[in-house]
Amino acid sequence: MTLIFPNRSRSYDEAGQRVRFVGHDGMFEVPFFVETDALSTATADEADYLAAFDAARATIHDVAREIYGNARRTIYVLTAADFR
Repeated sequence: MTLIFPNRSRSYDEAGQRVRFVGHDGMFEVPFFVETDALSTATADEADYLAAFDAARATIHDVAREIYGNARRTIYVLTAADFR
């Protein structure tokens, strides 16, 4: 199956300093996080991180698909290094 992102929701995980989003591979839900240092934002609050995620959503989804295709895990954390 192909990894898709039909649900546009995302949430900020303050304790982990990351934004959570979910992909789907068929009937399986695949949890993803993107670390805040991977999001281009000069300020550090929830609204700014979510706005930065929304602005880069297509790129984030592309990177998530690439990482998902390389190895199966129970959780995926995207870092700044994944976007280079």
